[in-house]
Amino acid sequence: MDVVIPAPNKLKVTSHRQYHTPDPLSPNAVAPSPLDQFRAWFTEAQGAVLEPEAMSLSTVTASGVPSSRFVLFKELDERGFVFYTNYNSRKSKELLENPRAALAFYWREVHRQVRVVGRVEKVSKEQSEEYFRSRPLGSRLGAWASEQSSVVGEGEVKIWLQQVKERFHVQDETIDTVDVPLPEFWGGWRVVPDEIEFWSGQPSRLHDRVRYLRVEGSSENESQWKIDRLSP
Repeated sequence: MDVVIPAPNKLKVTSHRQYHTPDPLSPNAVAPSPLDQFRAWFTEAQGAVLEPEAMSLSTVTASGVPSSRFVLFKELDERGFVFYTNYNSRKSKELLENPRAALAFYWREVHRQVRVVGRVEKVSKEQSEEYFRSRPLGSRLGAWASEQSSVVGEGEVKIWLQQVKERFHVQDETIDTVDVPLPEFWGGWRVVPDEIEFWSGQPSRLHDRVRYLRVEGSSENESQWKIDRLSP
């Protein structure tokens, strides 16, 4: 990346990276369902991308203030995209205020992006419980110790973590035999898509873009999709 500093208070990026994805992307070459298309792309990305599950999550408050952050995608089921978090966090509070969200995956190594827009819903407690118990012991303890997104004093989290260890009688985090239950304030969210766009990098910024839009009136359980090519 070439960076020019034209003045002390400015930065200007002048490089223009060229992209090229050899596999063609067109409405005639994708799966009828965007969820199936995502499964195919994600499977390919797993062999080439360092952390393909990293995704940007954008939320909006009831008054229209947006915020974005990266979270980890954990599951694609028959309804949508699932991730897990603290239900008292900023992201969760905003999702409760305004149950719509946008996701974005960027897979630099293969010159691909996926963009998702849809409504959100909490996953079942049973599903959250199953995932929580699959986490390493340290992560389960951390979920209890962190009041996510709240203001915290220096060293306070370490104190809370020690209190959690004492509560659940944990003496050695490398011995994962302790039953640390799912906190009531922690669980999964699902983004049920109404729109998914697949982006494939091409030279001269003439990228391939294919968008799926849920057909109005079609059921989320038996979705129908309108597939279009978008201009770069």
